[in-house]
Amino acid sequence: MASLADPPAALDLGQLLAAVGDAVVVTDPDSRVLFWNPASTRMFGYTEQEAIGQALDMIIPERLRPRHNEGYAHTMRTGVTKYGTTLLRVPAVHKDGSAMSIAFTVALLNGADGHPVAIAAVIRDETIRFAEERALKKRIAELEAQVAAYSPSS
Repeated sequence: MASLADPPAALDLGQLLAAVGDAVVVTDPDSRVLFWNPASTRMFGYTEQEAIGQALDMIIPERLRPRHNEGYAHTMRTGVTKYGTTLLRVPAVHKDGSAMSIAFTVALLNGADGHPVAIAAVIRDETIRFAEERALKKRIAELEAQVAAYSPSS
């Protein structure tokens, strides 16, 4: 089996990144967008032309930006992230301002010197799943309250 380091001639990585259903976003050391695939446009509403060169803050809720930017800078400085293998679930913001729930992992992209030069994120929209899960939890809590309030008469 061929590795991606030496892909078969028929494998076009650009076509793969354009075809996948998950958003793939690559950002530079300053958290500016370098790559934005078509799924990113479908998910967040920004075209590739609108996204390239912009700060990733455009999809991060304002209240979470300081924490995100601190973590991002730390990762670029240290070359260490726990989100390469751990799925992170966080809120996000669509171009139209609507709230979203996303899940993602990241990969550090290192330069020849071994230091990070970019971060790639593979992102999935979990807004519907999150809403369904929240509704189920609410219903379970309601049913548990009903059961607790029920006392059979003897």
